[in-house]
Amino acid sequence: MKSLEIIGYKRANLGKKGSKDLRLEGQVPCVLYGGEAQVHFYTPAILFRELLYTPNVYEVLLNVEGDHYRCILQDAQFHPVNETISHVDFLEVKDNKPVKMEVPIRFTGVAPGVQKGGKLVSKLRKIKVKALVSNVPDYIDVDISALDLGKSIKVSNIKPADYSVLSSPSTPVVTVEIPRALKGKTDE
Repeated sequence: MKSLEIIGYKRANLGKKGSKDLRLEGQVPCVLYGGEAQVHFYTPAILFRELLYTPNVYEVLLNVEGDHYRCILQDAQFHPVNETISHVDFLEVKDNKPVKMEVPIRFTGVAPGVQKGGKLVSKLRKIKVKALVSNVPDYIDVDISALDLGKSIKVSNIKPADYSVLSSPSTPVVTVEIPRALKGKTDE
């Protein structure tokens, strides 16, 4: 898992007005859960670009005025109209305690159904897994080299290594759809 450092500053005012004032200054109010006590802090919004707007999974090395924490992104809330970040929750991680995370999917191989004229349709971008922080993969490889026209790969076909899959086993991950032009030819 990749790591990313975020620097934060402790919050003095924890109410609605304090949070609103921080957002007007370009800061994001944040909370760290999972430790002995909750840590309320704020950080510049620009630091979340690499963490929120990429498909990668990161372990966050949080520095709040000299106190260092290892954590993961738990939740991010956005403004409904202008989509600026309004609040972020982090979860402190321990080496011996499993965490639940969404891990991106990466397709490998070439599907024979696509070579015959089918359309490869990705149904899921991420799969929810549960693992120790050291065992969380950067991505999950799904081999599509046996995928023919009209066939699909489901979550149950993924073989977990050092993690357990929490997503529904019957959910399709990727399918090869038959286009209308080919459906007419197969009927004849």
